This record gives sequence, structure tokens and C-alpha cells, in this order.
Amino acid sequence: MSESHPRISKAVIPAAGLGTRFLPATKATPKEMLPVVDKPAIQYVVEEAVTAGLDDVLMVTGRNKRPLEDHFDRNYELESALEKKGDAERLAKVQESSDLATMHYVRQGDPKGLGHAVLCAAPHVGHEPFAVLLGDDLIDPRDPLLQRMIEVQETYGGSVVALMEVAPEQIHLYGCAAVEATQDSDVVQVTGLVEKPSAAEAPSHYAIIGRYVLDPHIFDILRKTEPGRGGEIQLTDALQKLAEDESVGGPVHGVVFKGRRYDTGDRGDYLRAIVRLACEREDLGPDFRAWLKRYVAEEM
Repeated sequence: MSESHPRISKAVIPAAGLGTRFLPATKATPKEMLPVVDKPAIQYVVEEAVTAGLDDVLMVTGRNKRPLEDHFDRNYELESALEKKGDAERLAKVQESSDLATMHYVRQGDPKGLGHAVLCAAPHVGHEPFAVLLGDDLIDPRDPLLQRMIEVQETYGGSVVALMEVAPEQIHLYGCAAVEATQDSDVVQVTGLVEKPSAAEAPSHYAIIGRYVLDPHIFDILRKTEPGRGGEIQLTDALQKLAEDESVGGPVHGVVFKGRRYDTGDRGDYLRAIVRLACEREDLGPDFRAWLKRYVAEEM
């Protein structure tokens, strides 16, 4: 019989990275504010958290990230101008981001890695389980990954990571999980984790993608975690401690995701994500798909 566990209500979004892969575009603009069609990438992530029932959102930011706060705040001058023009459609779009969730912000300060960014959320989260969503991974709203992860955490307790099977030559780009099957076809128990292993060292083809549901005991472990790969405090290393000793903070499980994921952390994948999402939009898709077919046929 499954055990009941505390309901998750808070989401943490680390957003302090410098976005060096997108320079010079990110010299003065946070990478999270780069548009994916007509919304900044970060808004898709907040919308995903809210859809999963998490409307208390803490964003971990850094220097030059003020536009993130401005985006989710009210812009009375713009709203007033749109209202005077009678432009109700654009007014609704502007107000949508400020009405999404209760937003909180904390600065990471020193860029010491994802584990350190998550640790910055400890005072806000307290002793409750919580979700972590990375802005580089956009999950299609038709594939409710986060909701499923919350269900698994409520059933099994402990922590839950999102896993996706990748080709061996790509596993060095991700954290990788050693796993054992469970009674649920889409759920595995994680017995070990390795941060960005070589193909020869990888314990499986299951890569950790940017969604986590974490037991608050992770904070105690992160406080003691030494810098790992890249000289940063790695969340993967802390999760390894939880996986090898369930008495610390419960087991670690993985939800195997086979849905639609848009990777905006790489320039090529960012462009592909825009094309895919634009093609699927009811307002843009028909004309854009027709143009794309002509372009490929005539120019390629």
C-alpha cells in the first residue's frame, strides 16, 4: 500500500546562468528572456509549474536579471496605453504574465553551480518537498511530465527526477542514472547517478532532463557537497547521496519521459524549437508551414 506524503506547492526555477552560448544576444538580455515565437522561454516554464498546481514560484536570479522580474510584474503605462487604444487582445497578453503566479526572487550571488542555486531556495521552501524546473527544457503542455512526477513523489516519497533515453554519443551532455524497474512501466528506481559521464562510463542511456521533485533533505546534503565536475556544486552529486542511502531522505525515482521536449539551451535546438512550436500554432501554423515547404523546395 502506498504511503501518503505532503502535497507539493512550491516551484524553484534557477535562472542565474550567464547564457554564454548565446552571446552576443545575451550580453544585455537574460537568456531566459529570449523569445520562443512570441513569449520568452521563461514564461513557458512558469506556465508549466502553474498547470501542475504550483503557483508559488521562486526564481533564483543573478546580476543583470532584472528583466525577469519586470516581465512578471505589472506594466501600468503599457496597460493604460493598450486600454486607451481598445486593444483588448494585446492587453490580455500583457496582463497574463503578471497574473500567472505568486512570484518570489532571490539572488544566487556567486555562480557556484545548479546545486548551489537550489540551495539558495532553502529559506523559502522550508521543510516541504518542492519542484525544480530548468529553463533550458521546455516541455510540451500536452505531455504533463511534472504532474506525473508529483504523483510519483506522493506515492513513493523521496525525490523524483525526469529521465529521457538518449543516444550513447549524447550521454556526456547530461547527468546519467543507473536504474531498476518498478511495478509502474514509466517509473524506475534510481540506484546511482553520474554527472556527464563518457559513453563508456555511463551506467545507462537514461539522461536526467531539467525537471526534479525534491525532498527537502537535499538541502542538508547540498550544504556538505564539495564542488564536483566543472568546479561547481552539482545537484547530481547530492542526489547520488540520497539514492545510495534511503534513510537520509527517502528513495530516488525516475519518471521516463517519452513526450515532446524542446531544448532551448543550444542554438540549433533553440531554432528547431521555434520552428516546431510555430508550425503547431493555430494562428501561425498554416501560413508558416506553407512558407516552410516552399522554402525547403526552392532554396534547399
